[in-house]
Amino acid sequence: MSKIDQAAIATLFTEARTHNVWQDREVSEETLRELYEVMHFGPTSMNCQPARIIFLTTDEAKARLKPALLPGNQEKTMKAPVVAVLGFDTEFYEHLPRMFAHNKDAKSLFEGKPDFIHSTAFRNSSIQGGYLILAARALGLDAGPMSGFNNAAVDEEFFPDGKVKSNFLCNLGYGDASALFPRGDRFSFEEVCKVL
Repeated sequence: MSKIDQAAIATLFTEARTHNVWQDREVSEETLRELYEVMHFGPTSMNCQPARIIFLTTDEAKARLKPALLPGNQEKTMKAPVVAVLGFDTEFYEHLPRMFAHNKDAKSLFEGKPDFIHSTAFRNSSIQGGYLILAARALGLDAGPMSGFNNAAVDEEFFPDGKVKSNFLCNLGYGDASALFPRGDRFSFEEVCKVL
């Protein structure tokens, strides 16, 4: 594996920003499919891949989400070209015979253990959400990840069978850089890291 150049690091991290204001530019379904094809290669524990994503691309679909949003998140979300509702499958372990085929006992590690199921699904879908953000940036999109919504209301509206639970939302599109806030401070290495 070779090291990526500074321009790629800037695209993914150092110059990338969280966007709240969006250009009036469509994001195609082809781009969303490419986004998933890139992000789904990121590692998860036992290759469990619990993330489930609903991409809201129409005004009608986004209107279904609006009542669940905190007031401060409504306008920017309704104006985003795409809203990704990122959830996690609480029955992800049913797929382990396929996804983690070399360990025939993998599924049994989770059966009847709701706390272990939840923590594994939530953690790994969060990791996959990070991959989604980085994949979006790699493909020239901007991202606006957020919480600030009623999870129960989102689950009822978009995941009514109860098997999938919402984790977070991520607005996607082409951001308006002129509307960015100043970049927030970051902790230094010395403040939050130790080398033992």
